Amino acid sequence: MDYPKTAIRSLKHLSCIVPVYNEAKNLPQFIPQLISECRGFAQKLDIIVIDDGSKDDTVQVLKELQKEYPLTVLVFSRNFGKEAALTAGLSRVDPKSEATLLIDADFQHPLACIASFVEQWQQGYEMVYGVRLHRKDRPLLLRLLSTFFYKLIDRITPIEIPHDAGDFRLLDRDVVQALNQLTERERFMKGLYAWVGFSKTAIEYVPEDRLQGESSWGLKKLIDLAITGITSFSNLPLRMWSVIGAIVSSLSLIYALLIILDTLLNGVDLPGYATITVAITFLGGIQLLSIGILGEYIARIFTEVKQRPAYIISRVLSSKPSKDND
Repeated sequence: MDYPKTAIRSLKHLSCIVPVYNEAKNLPQFIPQLISECRGFAQKLDIIVIDDGSKDDTVQVLKELQKEYPLTVLVFSRNFGKEAALTAGLSRVDPKSEATLLIDADFQHPLACIASFVEQWQQGYEMVYGVRLHRKDRPLLLRLLSTFFYKLIDRITPIEIPHDAGDFRLLDRDVVQALNQLTERERFMKGLYAWVGFSKTAIEYVPEDRLQGESSWGLKKLIDLAITGITSFSNLPLRMWSVIGAIVSSLSLIYALLIILDTLLNGVDLPGYATITVAITFLGGIQLLSIGILGEYIARIFTEVKQRPAYIISRVLSSKPSKDND
């Protein structure tokens, strides 16, 4: 169980990280509501919006909003994914900011929960995260796969990743600094939040309906993220095939001894074509499957050693005068 670190503390400087992808219809309502909600908790407020290669008018809408609201907008050169967008936002947080809020712009993260997040942070918790009470907004197949993934990763990793906890959370300055020290390219943020540790507590919430648009998280993206999570935080799949190899080898040795014994006692029979075919097919499948799992880990190593950046920022749009202004 996690316990708060300190007594009640005040929040003077709050940063908000908002990753967006094709949210042009939601932003004109979301940004004013977010700022209105957060200004009641902090004397100074920073809003960092990361455009993850949107194909609609998201960037133009953000430019219009900057005329009225203090926004810093990071525009990616293409779509790099939400994990990269969050990483970019965390890297731009002002070191003087005591806490950082991560929130989506589709209104599924209730703004009313921010007050509870801040209250728990003021009590001393260094990480406050939202936990969905249900996932009825997603198809049944995705919900079943999500449940299976969390049960699997609980068993094969040494870290405890809360079920149904996403990126909706409030991070203390120390947590942000710790996350910024992690340099890996293939990032599974839910695992990294758990890996860095710190005292944490959960706030349950009911996800609201998207105001406009549709989620970009399909089955393929979720499977890719799940594979990244497993290969980033567990080497059990590699060890598992060592065990399977040892079992298959032992069974093969036992079978060979039985064949030798049967030959000594009963002589030589006509070899069984079906037996040989099944054995070769089975062993070939085992080998290909193990090579495939090994390939996943090698692919992660290959990605890391190339040392390409996790994202590329093409433009920085700031409400404040800056040499980076568009």
